[in-house]
Amino acid sequence: MELQDITAPSDPRRQRRLDAGRLRRALTCSLAVILLLLGIHAVVGSSDAVAPFAVQPHTASGLVGILTAPLLHGSWDHVLSNAIAILILGTLAGSVYPRASLRALPLLWLGSGIGAWLLGHAGEHHLGASGVTHGLMYLTLTLGILRKERSAVAAAMIVFLLYGGMVMAVLPLQEGVSWQSHLGGAIAGVISAFLFRHADLAPPRRVYSYELEEEEGADSDPPPSGQGE
Repeated sequence: MELQDITAPSDPRRQRRLDAGRLRRALTCSLAVILLLLGIHAVVGSSDAVAPFAVQPHTASGLVGILTAPLLHGSWDHVLSNAIAILILGTLAGSVYPRASLRALPLLWLGSGIGAWLLGHAGEHHLGASGVTHGLMYLTLTLGILRKERSAVAAAMIVFLLYGGMVMAVLPLQEGVSWQSHLGGAIAGVISAFLFRHADLAPPRRVYSYELEEEEGADSDPPPSGQGE
């Protein structure tokens, strides 16, 4: 039986251009965010001056950090680690789910900070964009489960293959890691996936000849005749 693609999109080249355009925009936005983080760290570094802009749990002044902490990092290793995660997760989520990712980003940002503020301990300072990257991971993974399209499942599998460790990073397993912001971002990612799962249109589905043959065969089968007593 021939597995011939007979119902591809009416203009495959146009679809490829659209896909490439989404990928370029997502990559450009991710690189812009990375440059911003690198620039901020180059200027302010990890000096004591950034402490007032970190999330400080259970304090009124520490609420400011919910908005500013993802922009600040404790070291170059810290910012570079998050930059790589943003490049991969941001590009992947932004190209497959451009609308959902854009709408989810404020929730991921706030969720990571709120998680650190509520669950952290007094006297701590929480910095970094890792809560947001965990949110992107959980967003992409949950959307793959909810939408079940080929591209969605593929994106979820890639994310889990590269960053499956983030699933456990929401637990207090490693000293000195802000699992609280990870958990807040992850919860926001799951909630965002449910809220925005229909924000992006489903990609064109390719139907193959054998599927139509099966449908035609089912339609042509005569209904079973009734039997009298």
